[in-house]
Amino acid sequence: MINEVYQTVLAIANKEQRGYITPQEFNLFANQAQNSIFEQYFYDLDVAKRIPFNNDYNSKVNLIEDKIYPFKFSAVITSGSTLSSLQAFYKLVKVVDTGGNGRDVEEVDTFNVEKTQSGPLTRANSDRPIYFVEADTLNFIPEEAIGEYKAYYIFRPNRVNWTYVVVNNKPLYSPFAIDHSDFSLVESEKPKLITKILQLAGILLKDNSLLQAATAEEVKNIQLEKQ
Repeated sequence: MINEVYQTVLAIANKEQRGYITPQEFNLFANQAQNSIFEQYFYDLDVAKRIPFNNDYNSKVNLIEDKIYPFKFSAVITSGSTLSSLQAFYKLVKVVDTGGNGRDVEEVDTFNVEKTQSGPLTRANSDRPIYFVEADTLNFIPEEAIGEYKAYYIFRPNRVNWTYVVVNNKPLYSPFAIDHSDFSLVESEKPKLITKILQLAGILLKDNSLLQAATAEEVKNIQLEKQ
């Protein structure tokens, strides 16, 4: 997908001699665009879940969750494991007790641990452990419940890199380079990527018409998704 996106961006940006976007500039814009779209998923999902439960709710929530699904992963953790040790970690979804009946482990805010442990009905025990995150570290209570758990989390998209070789003083796409890296987003996000990259290119090239056209296209895509 990465080469299709770059060639489309070049074709639009070069129209009427608007300017040239180098591979280095494209890679910079591509990563910014991908991260922006990715992070927007979670805001959109939160908004979609506030819609009263109906068929429209199901379709919007499922659509966004389908886009997030490729970024879901799991890893075995123990008390003392750090979130930063999880590959490309972005957001923790849940923690499951693998030593019990596969139940979800409740997360407690660091500032509420003492309050939770002081109540006879809320206090953690070996049948109902809890965990809290402090300074990037996962801590489980009680001590006798410490063992292996499974963390389900969202990881960040891979860093995009359009790789090339120089032929006749021009960059030629080289998809077999060791450091080549395509977009991690689903194929249907191609129009959004092109639009956002063009917005950034419009700023670089100081081309208000290109920027305005890309922004108008983005607004149109947003309206279509809301329908």
